[in-house]
Amino acid sequence: MTKIPAAEIKMVKSLGQKKFRDALGLFTVEGEKMVEESLRSGMEVINVYRIEEIGEETMSRMSMLKSPSPALAVVRKPRAVDVVVPSKGICLALDGIRDPGNMGTILRTADWFGVSAVFASEDSVEQYNPKVVQASMGAVFRVPVRYCRLRDVCSKVREAGGRIYGTLLDGKDMYGAELDHGDCHPVLVVTGNESEGISEAVRECITDGLLIPRVREGSESLNAAVATAITLAEFRRRERHCH
Repeated sequence: MTKIPAAEIKMVKSLGQKKFRDALGLFTVEGEKMVEESLRSGMEVINVYRIEEIGEETMSRMSMLKSPSPALAVVRKPRAVDVVVPSKGICLALDGIRDPGNMGTILRTADWFGVSAVFASEDSVEQYNPKVVQASMGAVFRVPVRYCRLRDVCSKVREAGGRIYGTLLDGKDMYGAELDHGDCHPVLVVTGNESEGISEAVRECITDGLLIPRVREGSESLNAAVATAITLAEFRRRERHCH
């Protein structure tokens, strides 16, 4: 067994907290698949630990999970990506997404549907939070998140001739609404906070409110990640039918 110094174990464990991830510029991924994703990502992998090499007790002391993973990697965070709105394509704006599971699932969904860029308000959960990383199932390596003032992004989209969509209870039925696919300019789809929805400041920027129609009366509102997936799926379905 490889003996890992106590200071190194403590450092890895500390990456469960944002202040240490920020200070050290590092984050962790756990699980064989995620470690393989990190090694293929092009990001700098500082170290890989495997349970058969360091032992279950040591891995338990490092792991952020209830049960220790067979593999854990420490990865250097990439440099912050400039806030640049693409010239065309569908982009996502995440307005106050606080739940790590939702954030990770949204990144996974954005990856699946080929979203051009993801912008998040500065009060949204960090993309390198361990729970976000795990829920993203590797999408965190392919879908960079730009943290910024969403109103500024909205202004840039409007200046480029694009439209801004947001899911609102008083919006137009999504299945009957006109949807722009971003063939010639950027299109922004806004997902709001899990409990409060889209903030008033961002709501003022929306050009097209969309409603995902409810079939059964009395049903609770949709989970933010689920609503994002349904909306993106409809954009892509329309796009395929148009082409």
